[in-house]
Amino acid sequence: MAQTDRQLAQRLERAIMSLLERRADTSSICPSDAARAAYEGDDDGWRALMEPARRAAWRLVAAGEVEVTQAGRPVEEAEVRGPIRIRRARR
Repeated sequence: MAQTDRQLAQRLERAIMSLLERRADTSSICPSDAARAAYEGDDDGWRALMEPARRAAWRLVAAGEVEVTQAGRPVEEAEVRGPIRIRRARR
């Protein structure tokens, strides 16, 4: 991973965790929330960060920090089809 890619990945992971810390324990966010938070422009360039934001969420799943959900239930990366939500991992 190039340095800029790694920096973007870390910025997205921090954005996900920061957004979740500001919400109730049971609340979730959309990857687009993290993409918008990490994007440094004021146009819709954040859309290009959607896939990197999803990848950041899966890295945080692997680290035990968050869960990715569909229809309110945790899902595995291989079974995901369509929109996802991210919430803090249930401890």
